Amino acid sequence: MKSKVFFYLFMFSILIVVLLFASNNNMRESADKRIDIAQKRIEIIRDSLHLVQEELSLVNYFALSNNAQAQEDFNYKTIDQDLDQVEQEVLALNHKEQGNALVPYDKIDGNKCIINKVHFLNHRWIIADFYAGNQKGEVLIQYYFQKGKPTEFNTIQSVLYTQK
Repeated sequence: MKSKVFFYLFMFSILIVVLLFASNNNMRESADKRIDIAQKRIEIIRDSLHLVQEELSLVNYFALSNNAQAQEDFNYKTIDQDLDQVEQEVLALNHKEQGNALVPYDKIDGNKCIINKVHFLNHRWIIADFYAGNQKGEVLIQYYFQKGKPTEFNTIQSVLYTQK
């Protein structure tokens, strides 16, 4: 009788081992599939990141932040403050009654021209976005910055986009 009980216990334990093995196999296969999917997603994200980095480097090619020679005209310790000062001087001209003097247009439909965004191309040029009501445009500005003196500005060229 004892041998039959041990035989049934042995068969039951073998059955449990087989079920656990099959279950573990299924879990492993499921985990492998999830890992494969995750690796494919990571690869797609890496490719996307690489494309965005390339595009960003192209966009920032003409930027003061990527031009070491142009940065030499500024004190490397205070370059951020100096650029902020120049930007504030450009934006301060927006408060004039006729609009920003760096934009070579008078009031358009009763709206004065206001510079909205400033981007430093190098140590001498700024490109700025401006608007006057619904009209928009861009202006290329030459600037001469000297620490402790007012910045000199000269408008080089401007573009006024027509509304369609």
